[in-house]
Amino acid sequence: MNLRHILLALSLLAFLSVSAGGVLYYGALRRAAFQEAKQQTATKTTLIHKRLTALLHEHRKSVATLAGMGPLRDLLQTGTQAARAQTDAVLDLFVATQDADVSYVMDLQGDTIASSNRRQPDSFVGQNFAFRPYFQAAREDAKGVYLALGVTSGKRGVYHSSPVHAAPPIQPIGVAVIKASIDEIEKELDLPSDDIVLVTNEQGIIFISSDPQWLFQFAWQPTAEQVAQVARERQFGNGPWQWVGLHQTDATHVRDSQGVRYLMHRAGVDRFPGWEIVYLRSSRLIAQSISGPLVRIVGPAAVVLSIMVGLAVLVLYNKAISEIARRRSAEEALRHSEARYRSLYHHTPAMLHSIGRDARLLSVSNFWLETMGYQREEVLGRPLTDFFTAESKHFAANEGIPRFFKDGYIKGVPYRMVKKDGTIMEVTLSAIADRDAQGNIQRSLAVCVDMTERNRAEAALRVAKEALDRYSKELERQVRERTSEISAILTNTPAVVYMKDVQGRYLMVNSRFEKVYGIDGDTVQGKTDEALLPEAIAGPMRMHDAQVLAEGRSMQVEEQIGQPDGVHIYLSVKFPLFEEGTQRMMGVCGIATDITALKSAQEQLRQLSGSIMANQEKERAALARELHDELGQLLTAIRMDAVWLQERLRAKDFKAAERAAAICRLVDTTIEEVRAMALRLRPGVLDDLGLVEALEMYTTEFERRVPMACIFTHQDVPAVDGGTATAAYRIAQEALTNVARHADATRAEVRLTVKQGALLLKVGDDGRGFDPDRLHQGQMLGLVGMRERAALVGGVLSVVSSPGRGTVVALRVPLAAAMGNAA
Repeated sequence: MNLRHILLALSLLAFLSVSAGGVLYYGALRRAAFQEAKQQTATKTTLIHKRLTALLHEHRKSVATLAGMGPLRDLLQTGTQAARAQTDAVLDLFVATQDADVSYVMDLQGDTIASSNRRQPDSFVGQNFAFRPYFQAAREDAKGVYLALGVTSGKRGVYHSSPVHAAPPIQPIGVAVIKASIDEIEKELDLPSDDIVLVTNEQGIIFISSDPQWLFQFAWQPTAEQVAQVARERQFGNGPWQWVGLHQTDATHVRDSQGVRYLMHRAGVDRFPGWEIVYLRSSRLIAQSISGPLVRIVGPAAVVLSIMVGLAVLVLYNKAISEIARRRSAEEALRHSEARYRSLYHHTPAMLHSIGRDARLLSVSNFWLETMGYQREEVLGRPLTDFFTAESKHFAANEGIPRFFKDGYIKGVPYRMVKKDGTIMEVTLSAIADRDAQGNIQRSLAVCVDMTERNRAEAALRVAKEALDRYSKELERQVRERTSEISAILTNTPAVVYMKDVQGRYLMVNSRFEKVYGIDGDTVQGKTDEALLPEAIAGPMRMHDAQVLAEGRSMQVEEQIGQPDGVHIYLSVKFPLFEEGTQRMMGVCGIATDITALKSAQEQLRQLSGSIMANQEKERAALARELHDELGQLLTAIRMDAVWLQERLRAKDFKAAERAAAICRLVDTTIEEVRAMALRLRPGVLDDLGLVEALEMYTTEFERRVPMACIFTHQDVPAVDGGTATAAYRIAQEALTNVARHADATRAEVRLTVKQGALLLKVGDDGRGFDPDRLHQGQMLGLVGMRERAALVGGVLSVVSSPGRGTVVALRVPLAAAMGNAA
């Protein structure tokens, strides 16, 4: 009995020990599981944070590169179709190569002027996004990044913006934007299905979630101000934004609206103030991960192994902890390795694929799918040769694939693949084998390199080379022809042609040069003007050549050359010679034309014109005298008779007397008009008192006749000869007449001064002005007459005018010429 009691007690103690050990073991496992879950949650949150940060900022540098592209700047500055076409090509290239959703360009008003989705129904072109913060940041000359729901597309995206500068970069002229799809980022994050992962903004709106039903809802109970702010910023569409029902119970735990408790870990999002990553793991699932396996394993064996369990509790506990730590380390390493391999496989910009022993596709990279235009489910399981042309398919089935499975590798095998749209693509395929432990080939790892453009370029290069050869031969023929033509021109032209280096040594002269100077061409080579010509001729030529070389531009000069029949005047056009493709001067070229006969004819014409104008002035003076003396006396006599009649009739016939008074007034007006006419024809004061008094009287009379202010100013002007005074007076008269007829001015000014040894007359107005280059021949007669008068007295006339800025007519006569006959 005692033995039974002892055994019973021992059994009871064993049971109690096992039970206590089981409870303690379960409690320890539960605490370890929750601690491990907390660490896993933190670790996974950190991994998601790092991956999300990298994905969100993947295009930070790309958008800066896009903003620096020349076509974008040209489009913003010029708006030409050529710049638009180049910009569209750049935007398409960035979308294709940078794994972006959309790239577009906006002007400083926020209007989208170019976009890669321009041909799609949700095109951004013409849309205004000035309210977006990423645009406002770029307009302030800073880079911007922004998370939002697309207004036009209705798709989530991360927007990277950068200012587009003019050259040199002083201030922004537009904004470049790259939008990446959040859907693609979610796929890259590979969010867990058992846990809940949220990415929320500063108001708690869920923007990224492992549960799509929670998108664009408040994670935490919002305030009215938060709801109003979300609606005002238009960052997440038009709502409504519901609350998912999460309550935070402490720093690491939350409950949902059904009372389910979650272990929580939070982390901020880099460069997005207020944004958070929230990782939620169900406490119930954590507990079930311990209790379920424990019941299935320990339950059946608890009765049989109760005594052994009691003795081995400590050992099992220690082994469990060690096993958990080892498993956690192995899982983490495996997860990291798989994620890295998957990322490299799918993001490498090359067409990667694998086939099995049956030559069917086991996997393809994202770049392979994008290049071929297929979805993943359309290609996996199909024979690789389905995507080859008939010729390549035959070669692959009979030679390429058998050779690979025999040797275990192939390199640079050319194939022709057919895209989904029917486009033929030329590739080279290289592959290595993946073998099992026994060395048998299980699958391939292959890469295809697109050679289409390279092959086209090589073919185009061959065609271009052939064309270049033909062009070179044609160019040589044309050069020979042009050389022959130029030689004929230089030989037969009546002009003197020569070339000199920068030291003034002759390089080439034509036959006319040899004839004019009487020098053989062979003796000219390498010599200067001083060695060949008299100093009187060589000096001016050397000075003019030096001026052309110093200023780097062409000029026209008159040069005198002594010939057997006398001194001839030549008009020389001199211009610098530059080395091809550079701004380095290699010499000067001159072309001189004999204008001796032309100068003689011009002098004769000038003398004839002067004689005509002198006769005109004489006729004007004679006509003025006749008007003043003859007609003036007659009108005076008529006025005296009219006054006599008025006095006689005043007492007898009042109406007749008034009629006589009207005759007197009419005669007075006529006398004034006759005097003014005589003054305009030839003012006597010009001959009697000089130019200053004549201009003073004319401007006063002009102001009386014309409804505008006319101001005359002058300095101490010396007496000038009659010809100069007459020319200056007539030019001022003609200029003021043009102001009255055409200028629509309110003010005119005549100024007579002496400046820098010359007599200077200026007539200006504040009228509407004109473009001197657009005058037709009929409108230039007055200017031609004024220029002729100026030339006859040795002066120069200039006209400065532009629409809306008035006109200034200026006469400049050297004092030596103006005072030639004054004494």
